Formats: sequence, C-alpha cells, structure tokens
Amino acid sequence: MSHPEEYFQRMNMNTSSSKKLISRSVELVWSHYGERYCVDSDLNFHRETDSGWVDWQPDPSTAVFSSAADGISETRWNAFLEYVPTAERRLLEMFDVGRAGVLAVVALCPGLVADLLATPALAPFVAEHARLRGTETRWEEIAAVHNRGGVYALLEWLGLPSSRQTLTILQKIAEPDLARRLLEPIRVSLWEPETIWFLQHTPTLTERTLTHHCDCVAA
Repeated sequence: MSHPEEYFQRMNMNTSSSKKLISRSVELVWSHYGERYCVDSDLNFHRETDSGWVDWQPDPSTAVFSSAADGISETRWNAFLEYVPTAERRLLEMFDVGRAGVLAVVALCPGLVADLLATPALAPFVAEHARLRGTETRWEEIAAVHNRGGVYALLEWLGLPSSRQTLTILQKIAEPDLARRLLEPIRVSLWEPETIWFLQHTPTLTERTLTHHCDCVAA
C-alpha cells in the first residue's frame, strides 16, 4: 500500500499537469517560418524565443497573421472562443480569414468592441491600420483617439470620411471579413461623391460589388 504522503504527492502532480493542459487547451498557437506565436485565454499575445515565451505586440498587417489564418483550425477557434466574453465572441464569429487580426483589435483596444459590433466592416481597417497609414502599430493611439472622440474620430484617424454616410455604407457590407486588397480601394472610393451615392443606395454590398466599383475608382 502506498504511503499517504506519496499518494497526495501523486495527486498534486496530476492536478498540476491537468491545470497546465487546461491552460494550454485555450491557447491559439501557430507558426510562421519556424517561429511560434500564441494568444492566451486572457487575450495576451506572445512570441517564442530561445529563452521562452515573451510578450509580443501584434501587427495584423504582416504575413505572421496570414500564417495564423492558415494554421489555426476552426475546431481550435471554437474551443478558444468558449473562453472569450460574449460581445467579443459575437464580433469574432463574423470573421474567418481576418479573425486573428480582429482578435488583436479586441485584445488591444477593448473599448472599440461596441462600435465594431455596430459596424463590423470597420474592424479590418483598424486591424490593418499600420499598412494603411504607413506607420508602425499604434494601438494606444487608437484607444486614445476613440476614447476622446468616439467612432467618428476613429474614422478620421483611419483616413475615412468622418460621417454618418461612411458608417451606413460600411454597415451594408454583407461579409465584413474584407480582403486586404480591398481596404485601400474602399477608402479611396468613400471620398468620391458618385461612388458614395451608389454605395449608399445599394441595399446590400457584396465583395463582388465593392471590387467592381471601388477598384475602378482607385485605378
């Protein structure tokens, strides 16, 4: 018969191992050119180095996030989303290819969630802000701009017309998971009066409609 102390030691070891497995089960982990990245259940981003996992500030406009789209299965996403608060989960479930990028927005600018739920197609613009503005990532600045002036200040900061018209058009987009290549043409088109009128009077905007009209304007 095992000694009681040995029994409790084994139980503690098993419990500890179980906790580690539970913790790992709600992480999203993916690789990009041999380097590993992850997001934990508290929405913290990490990168693996020779000395272990370190905090990492994500830039969804980089190829690292393209690898995330390919490397994270739907099954893994579903398990992860069970640990995400309801509002954030509702927003993330609207996206597929761009979901990891929107997750970065949710994690680093949580104050935007309500406005992004109202206008989901705005989320890819926020996620891609570094590329669209030609700068490094500026999550704290985004949060400050939105805190100071709300969604209209955010539109202006992103280079979009700061108007109710812009929000109305973005809300008509049927699939908010916009391709990266469309973001700049859409941004340019929203400054063109004729295109604004057309988009505003189209009941539902599909990617095909946006591609045709916005690419022509941006060309």
